[in-house]
Amino acid sequence: MNYLPFILLLLVGCTPKTAKVLTENALQIEYRQPDLKPNRFNVAFLVMEGVYNTELTAPYDIFQHTIFRKGVKQMNTFIVANTRNPITTFEGIRILPDYNYLKDDLPHIDILVVPSAEGHLDKDLEDVKMLEFVRNTAKTAQFITSHCDGSFVLAKAGVLDGVESTTFPGDIAAYRKMFPKLTVHQDVLFVHDGKFITSAGGATSFEASLYLCELLYGKVIAERLAKGMVIDWNLEEVPHKVID
Repeated sequence: MNYLPFILLLLVGCTPKTAKVLTENALQIEYRQPDLKPNRFNVAFLVMEGVYNTELTAPYDIFQHTIFRKGVKQMNTFIVANTRNPITTFEGIRILPDYNYLKDDLPHIDILVVPSAEGHLDKDLEDVKMLEFVRNTAKTAQFITSHCDGSFVLAKAGVLDGVESTTFPGDIAAYRKMFPKLTVHQDVLFVHDGKFITSAGGATSFEASLYLCELLYGKVIAERLAKGMVIDWNLEEVPHKVID
């Protein structure tokens, strides 16, 4: 007779916490490097605990959908963090990073995306290794983008010195107070200055990402990407600031 079902039932019925731990410990997560296609833009998303869903998923969706557009230099999208363990978003989704920037050999990053996270106004700004990663990446990346309070990370890393930017509308005052030497814009959805594109975040993360696609691919491709996401896209109607 097979007694295993009864043993499992006993574990679940008598010691639910232990059974749960045993079950979780028995799970094995297979970590695999993403399949990065050649001749594409490598787009890295810098993720940390408490990252906000929209600031991550909006640009990720737009950029990942470039693989369905023919005749353009498409994008490889992947997530980097200071761990390979699951990261929990502010809203509770668990994410597996593709690379640990502290230990792994990373591919060249053409575009770095810094979504907002819960600790971007305080504890994350004390992460010396993370700020160093941002500084080093900014030296060679073609574009650096931030959404919502991700601009605090860029500013703290020092890469926005002399660069005009914006952030989440409700945190404009805190941004100006923390970085009084920066030129900060409000009442716009995003600001483009040199290789840096900073956005107000939230749903406007879609617009800032479509703007970068229009820069890289032209208006027609950007419109097709927007249509695929059921977004009405017309750059002329989007409040934004481009620094010449």
